[in-house]
Amino acid sequence: MPFARLATATTPTCHIGLGLAAVGRPGYINLGRDEDLGENHSVDALRDRTHELLDAAYAQGVRYFDVARSYGRSEEFLADWLNARPDVDDVVVGSKWGYTYTAAWATDAEKHEVKDHGLATYERQRAETDVLLGDRLDLYQIHSLTPDSPALTDKDLHVKLAEAAAQGVSVGFSTSGPAQADTIRAALAITVDGKPLFRTVQSTYNLLEHSAAPALAEAHDAGLTVIVKEGMANGRLAAPHAPEMLRAVAEETSLGCDAVALAWILRRPWAGVVLSGAATVPQLFSNLHAPAVDLDADQMTRLATLAEDPRAYWERRGQLPWH
Repeated sequence: MPFARLATATTPTCHIGLGLAAVGRPGYINLGRDEDLGENHSVDALRDRTHELLDAAYAQGVRYFDVARSYGRSEEFLADWLNARPDVDDVVVGSKWGYTYTAAWATDAEKHEVKDHGLATYERQRAETDVLLGDRLDLYQIHSLTPDSPALTDKDLHVKLAEAAAQGVSVGFSTSGPAQADTIRAALAITVDGKPLFRTVQSTYNLLEHSAAPALAEAHDAGLTVIVKEGMANGRLAAPHAPEMLRAVAEETSLGCDAVALAWILRRPWAGVVLSGAATVPQLFSNLHAPAVDLDADQMTRLATLAEDPRAYWERRGQLPWH
């Protein structure tokens, strides 16, 4: 299990990973992203930015890097970085399949990605990922499972995923939407030859969206590594967009809203890796202060009051513009 490498790490940042969704393509839904990236969204500019972030993260002890087929050229950018550093052999690399990037490097595309959890898409995208990441791939995840996904019931797909697991690639899944808990529990029940199929789960969990917590705890108890994504709620928890309660607690700790928001997640005993989705090195460094935030019980309770109704949260997320 590749995440055993992280479990034995002793650096303060060993439970923080870097996700490349925001820098692997020119369009994304994070608030404030226009200011983060500036005017140059060329392939070379984003490759350079990605490598700068990877260098900074690795130097600070981050060892998990998360990409996806639909994150534009994120797999390619990460592969280039790894190939240029053959001595870097202690990182864990996770990617995802199930969405196809369709924006052709435009920010105003009518559709940026297309979802398909069928076996044919898995086989095509697995081959594409292998070309780029080869034996550096540790974890391959189904991208954004929901309760209606055919991947939950496709036995032929389950056999193929089990074959990948037998060859040394850990198999996981990510979730999205207001029914994440239902999805997680359905995925936990999937077995092949009497053995659980999945080794990891990646879900959205943050100060505004708590609904997956009980199921994530169950997944952790079942032996899965839990990866938390969208801890900053696509920028809604970062200054200057942060709610007043978060701003108040951040002022009490003398650290940023982002560090406090991520620290709140890190306090969950089931949270194995919490992803930073930073688009700039200063954002990354601010995120990496999270392990140093010492939240007391009162602050934890006050921050928990920020929770929204899951359906309202996901409806608002769905309205965020790509830019």
